[in-house]
Amino acid sequence: MRNEQVLLECTNVDFGYENQDAVTGVTIQIEKGDYLCIVGENGSGKSTLVKGLLGLLKPTGGKIWMSGELKNHGIGYLPQQTAAQRDFPATVYEVVLSGCLSHLGRRPFYGRAEKEMAAVSMRRLGIEHLRKQCYRELSGGQQQRVLIARALCAARGLLILDEPITGLDPAASQELYALIRELNQKEHMAVIMVSHDIRSIITEAGKILHLKKEPLFYGTTDQYKNSAVGKQFLGGAEL
Repeated sequence: MRNEQVLLECTNVDFGYENQDAVTGVTIQIEKGDYLCIVGENGSGKSTLVKGLLGLLKPTGGKIWMSGELKNHGIGYLPQQTAAQRDFPATVYEVVLSGCLSHLGRRPFYGRAEKEMAAVSMRRLGIEHLRKQCYRELSGGQQQRVLIARALCAARGLLILDEPITGLDPAASQELYALIRELNQKEHMAVIMVSHDIRSIITEAGKILHLKKEPLFYGTTDQYKNSAVGKQFLGGAEL
């Protein structure tokens, strides 16, 4: 019988495009409160795996199991930002509220419940005072806070973040890590993060999945630091 703490389980899963697998043999388990970081070189399949976990790609092999709370619009997603997205001409409130779209069903307008959800997310992220500001006028760190607030409107148990610190200065990056740590530790939000910032994420995540089309390593952060793969990827540095 499956542990009731389990939110997501992949068993020997493959994902690909046009009959060619980009990721093969992934077996992972995400429980409530987990913090998993997916690392690997460019082209190693990290973004493909994220698309698969979000249901945007069907597996070409293996099985995915998802808890009821995740199936019912329970995953919040923060994609990599493009230049066009950073220049989006909407207010902070409008951007955050758009995270509630999946809750509308067939209703054409946001109701009281969605508006309250957006307000709660902005309070959680400390951006209430930015409510009426234009999103494109914000700093990179503020924009990421807005997008996480938007993702939290959709998330019930799991937050997936794809390279969230790209383009941020070191101070804004550390602030974002602290925010995600608080959501994970104090609110028990499970987190899956794709990151190239291995030296920072190694102090944040509890689990590491290292991909090179197939998993080279999956386990705890401490195990990774002591593994041959981890030592090679980290350059033998003491952490």
